Amino acid sequence: MANPNIVNVTAIYGNTSSNLITSTADPFATALINNQTSTPNRVFKVNSIIAANVDGSNNYDITIKIFPEDDLGGTGTAIASTITVPADSSVVIIDKNTSFYLLEDRSIGATAGTANKIVVTCSWEEIS
Repeated sequence: MANPNIVNVTAIYGNTSSNLITSTADPFATALINNQTSTPNRVFKVNSIIAANVDGSNNYDITIKIFPEDDLGGTGTAIASTITVPADSSVVIIDKNTSFYLLEDRSIGATAGTANKIVVTCSWEEIS
């Protein structure tokens, strides 16, 4: 696994994705961000992760983990564990004040207490 020097970068690409969380338990988390080994010498700066409850009546929980391998491989480590997202509301999990780097061959995934009730939007910079 490489940790590229980001002092003299050649490119920075902005990315955003939104994913409906369909998984309720590991090891079958819903993938959010994937820094694959097949495209080496990249680091991702994760700027924001926002969880939105799309149900108008009930609160639901979300857990977000960093996995030590791409494609959600290995055992994930929680960066947010069983966070309650109120009905028709959003919760900011990561923002610019708590941003972090996702190295090559790492990934981020989420599980929810109930499937199809939470949408997670992520914003990150791909640096190479």
